[in-house]
Amino acid sequence: MLPPFFLQTSSKSGNRLPIVGSGAHTYECVHDWLVPPDGLVWGDTHGLAQDAQGNIYVAHTVNKSSMRGEAVVVYDASGRFMRAFGEEFRGGAHGLGLRREKGEEVLYHCDINQCKMTKTTLKGESLWAHSYPREDPAYAVRPIDFVPTNVAFAPNGDFFVGDGYGSHHVLRFSSDGKFLGEVGRPGHGDGEFDTPHGLFVDARGEDPVLVIADRGNRRVQTFSLDGSHLHTIKQEPQLRMPCHFHTQGAWMVCPDLDSQVCILDVEYKVVMQLGDGGAFNGEVGSRRKQSRSEFTPGQFITPHAAIFLHNGDILVAEWLPIGRITLLRRV
Repeated sequence: MLPPFFLQTSSKSGNRLPIVGSGAHTYECVHDWLVPPDGLVWGDTHGLAQDAQGNIYVAHTVNKSSMRGEAVVVYDASGRFMRAFGEEFRGGAHGLGLRREKGEEVLYHCDINQCKMTKTTLKGESLWAHSYPREDPAYAVRPIDFVPTNVAFAPNGDFFVGDGYGSHHVLRFSSDGKFLGEVGRPGHGDGEFDTPHGLFVDARGEDPVLVIADRGNRRVQTFSLDGSHLHTIKQEPQLRMPCHFHTQGAWMVCPDLDSQVCILDVEYKVVMQLGDGGAFNGEVGSRRKQSRSEFTPGQFITPHAAIFLHNGDILVAEWLPIGRITLLRRV
C-alpha cells in the first residue's frame, strides 16, 4: 500500500512551505520558483531540461498577453534568469530534450504548432529541423497528422519521437535524422498507443529500455531498443495520466497530468505520489481554468514535465494558461 499524501508546513527563511511525500521522498514544495523576466508571460509550461553546468531550460508556449516572445527561458542552478531565445517556437514549444553530441550539448525541441522537431545549440542557433515524416510508410500512403510531443535518446545516438498529439506513432531516427522505423503502432492493446506523449530510454537496469507514457491508455509500456514489446504497466488509481519520465539513481520521476507527480522504482511501480490533488480539482480539462486563488498550496493541478536536478531536487512544469514551475526541494 502506498504511503498517503500528506501536507504539512515548515519554516524556511520566514516562509511557511507545504511538505509533500514521506521518508526518502520528502520535499518542500516551492510553487513559482522560476518566474519569467520582465515583459515575458508564461504560456503553458511544457518542457524542462538541465545542462551539465546546472543551467535550467524551460519551454513554454508564451502567453498571448506577453510583450516578449521567447519560448525558451534559461536560468542558472540557483534560479537566476540568464537568457531567453526561441521566438520561432512561440505557440508551439512542447517537449525539450538535451544530450551531448560530438562533445557539445544540444537541445531537441518539439513544436506542436509548426508540427516539427528542431535541434539547436544551447544558445538557440538552429542546427537541424525535421517536419512531416514522409519517409515513414505510415505517413506516406495517406496524409495523417504529425504533432511530435517528446523525444528520447538511445545510447548509440539514435533518437525516438512520440507523435503524441498527431497519429499516435513512435518513430525512430538515426543521429543524423534518417528515418529508421517505428516502435509499436496506434491502438489500445499491448504494444499499441493512444497519445504516446512522453518517452525515455531508461538505463537503470542491465539493458537500456524504451519507456513510453501511453497517456491516452492511462498506462506505461516498455520496449527493447530494437522495438520488441516487453511490458504493459497499468496502475490506476496510483498512476493515471503519465506524461514523461526522467531518472536519477534508482528512481524515476513521472509527471502525471491528473494532478500529481509520481516516483517509480526500477519495476515502474509507484512508490510515492507527490502533491496529489486529483480528488479535489475536478476534471483535468477544466481544472486548468481555475484562478490561482483556488489553487491549494502543496497540490498540483496539471503536471506536464518533471526532471531531477543535479542536486536531487525535482523541478515540475504544469500545463496551465499562465504556467507554473514548482521546485520540490529535498528535506
